[in-house]
Amino acid sequence: MRLPSWLAQHLAALRALVALTIVLGLAYPLLMVAAAHIPGLSGRASRSLIGQSFTDKDGNPLRQYFQSRPSAAGAGYDPTASGASNLGPENLKLLSEVCARSKAVGELEGVDGSRPYCTPDGAAAVLAVYPDHAVSLGEACPARPFVSQYRARPVECARPGADYSAGVTTPIRGRAPDRPAVPADAVTASGSGLDPHISVAYANLQVHRVAGVRHLPEERVRRLVEAHTRGRTLGFMGEPAVNVLELNRALDRS
Repeated sequence: MRLPSWLAQHLAALRALVALTIVLGLAYPLLMVAAAHIPGLSGRASRSLIGQSFTDKDGNPLRQYFQSRPSAAGAGYDPTASGASNLGPENLKLLSEVCARSKAVGELEGVDGSRPYCTPDGAAAVLAVYPDHAVSLGEACPARPFVSQYRARPVECARPGADYSAGVTTPIRGRAPDRPAVPADAVTASGSGLDPHISVAYANLQVHRVAGVRHLPEERVRRLVEAHTRGRTLGFMGEPAVNVLELNRALDRS
């Protein structure tokens, strides 16, 4: 008995689905798990440094290592939660994270961590403006707002849990330089959240600290940075990037 063509096509698709599920969803993962337990590989698989932040148990940077860029994947470099934050450039949460990170990196590297639309204390410099007053959205009470007045309106701190959607959201640029000392990749995550590589500018910013902690000549550390810098993809796509993992491993061997 010949099956109708539509039914034959559906059965063929179902067989392909079952076969691919078994091969790619079961057999391949089990094969990789088995390979990870081969003697000589199991220790590397369970204690790999790949994709990890060079921080202590409290999340503080280890000063003897170059720091990777931030990660938005789970708690950080979690392959099961790969992805970007999907927050826009004017999102208050994202701006608050960027401002706090920039201030922290500036303090770590001994440079000016200020950047546009951030307060000197590392909060988002964003106001909700009303006809008779304004609210500093990035500074929760009892914090003192970064400005006392905005266009003759008194500025208040933000009350936790209050709804300020009726106000006009107004970012305040401030007096930060157009080109901050802290590079953008030091304060923003990659699209996947799994890319720890950093720009040459961010690596160069960290050279002085790493060399000082390790008691190495700065020129020697700069040569290691150059040795672990890859060029643009295909010679023209993207920007040069520094492989932080391999750079830190090379430092430990030096």
